[in-house]
Amino acid sequence: MNATTTTTRTYEYRLTGAGIIRSEFIKLRTVRSTVWLYASMVVTSVGIAALVATASGNTSDSPILPLTAATIGTSLGQLVAAVLGVLVVSGEYATGMIRSTISAVPKRLPALGAKMLVLFVTTFVVGLVSTFGALFAALPILGSQGVEADYSDGTLVGSLMLAALYLALVSVFSLGLGTLLRNSAAGIAVALGTILLLPTIMQIISALTQAQWALDLFPYLFSNAGMGMYLPGTGSAGLDQWQSTLIVLAWVAAPVIAGAVLLKRRDA
Repeated sequence: MNATTTTTRTYEYRLTGAGIIRSEFIKLRTVRSTVWLYASMVVTSVGIAALVATASGNTSDSPILPLTAATIGTSLGQLVAAVLGVLVVSGEYATGMIRSTISAVPKRLPALGAKMLVLFVTTFVVGLVSTFGALFAALPILGSQGVEADYSDGTLVGSLMLAALYLALVSVFSLGLGTLLRNSAAGIAVALGTILLLPTIMQIISALTQAQWALDLFPYLFSNAGMGMYLPGTGSAGLDQWQSTLIVLAWVAAPVIAGAVLLKRRDA
């Protein structure tokens, strides 16, 4: 009589940080809207830079003109980054994919951290392509008008990198809002309201009431501080670029921390 022995093998699945990051990158790049949003960021930045350089005519020889032309598209790019940041996480709630994400990463926070890292790095790289592409599109036009870029002190290159950093921080800020609100429409509304509407409201209050507190708060608004990051002396009242950067970081930290806390406490 022969005895049959059955051997059962168990395979242990090890969840690694690199695996989570790779998974989040796959999710980001395979969504069609991501490609279109990033492409629109680059195209609009380059196109607006060329228009600004052309419209400047022969009347201006300002040394800051190359920087202005290269970064003016950031004003529109921040809106694209804001929408993308919200959709990265709210889209998973809309489709129910968030349940699979949480099942794969039960601790939850590593998944959120991987989303932020992938989104930040990708947006920063696209931001660099946008700003430097805009500069290279504007320089030949400005050169024909006698305006040359000054690379001697590193201010131009540093400001372009800070513009790309700001776009990346906008995307993380909006991701935090998406995690907090778990709704695409609500997240986009709050993100765009913070970037566009809040400065307008403060301007109206200041104009109608002559309130000094509104003027004092103006340089500490998210988008104004962001402009102070990459355009020295603009959108700020005596604040240096590093000070404006710290203000933007504080704005980003608030929804990210709140979203992380609620992600741990709430059901999917």
